[in-house]
Amino acid sequence: MTGVLPITLEESRKIVQALLYSGKEYVCVMKLHGDVSQGKVEAVLREFEDTIYQRPPLRASVKRQLRTRRIYYLDFLEMDERNVLFKVGCEGGTYIRKLCYDIGEVLGCGAHMQELRRTRAGPFVENSGDFVTLHDVAYWFAEWQEQNNDEFLKKIIQPVEKALALIPKIYIRDSAVDAVCHGANLTAPGVLSLETGIEKGSMVAILTLKGEAVALAKALASTKEILEMEHGMVAETKRVLMPRGTYPKCWKSGET
Repeated sequence: MTGVLPITLEESRKIVQALLYSGKEYVCVMKLHGDVSQGKVEAVLREFEDTIYQRPPLRASVKRQLRTRRIYYLDFLEMDERNVLFKVGCEGGTYIRKLCYDIGEVLGCGAHMQELRRTRAGPFVENSGDFVTLHDVAYWFAEWQEQNNDEFLKKIIQPVEKALALIPKIYIRDSAVDAVCHGANLTAPGVLSLETGIEKGSMVAILTLKGEAVALAKALASTKEILEMEHGMVAETKRVLMPRGTYPKCWKSGET
């Protein structure tokens, strides 16, 4: 497989869980084991645009148990004899190899994945201005070593906040930042603004007013409920991203 692969460094590794199950997009070449008309192939591909059941293949790093995954779109691109090129947007954790096998079963001829390229992983998209190759990394890293100028590293390393672009966000007061950095849950008085689309139990990103990532948290209420709250917890802190002491301490520890 080739294509987009987000790589986290040092403290940014804490946000891997936010990327792991984010939406993905692939361009795939599927090899059919028999002759099938293009019209039938296109029709069957459309049937898979829904929530599907999948059991991970034998060569998988997860437990082989039946699970559901969402196929957002499955677009036929072209067909050359038994080679079918299509683009698929799907929920993270979808096995395209298994998808090709299942499509082959429905077609009645069998099929397997011939070639695969990931064109999007969460907010990171191939051919965008932020996309770099391994050759770019090698070149700019060598320039940084030679000239000791951090501007060269900025050409290949993105802020951690970029990885949180698709996650609903809650912006908090400066006075609440250090408490969250110490693992405290976020309460309603600390919230200044928030985005729509937050659902109870979903993952949210807690940010400062400057847009700096503070923590990943589990929402304890929806957007509408949080807006109506004056007291109580709105999010349970799961993963602290900002070092303690970055913002001044404005809370009491309870010690005398």
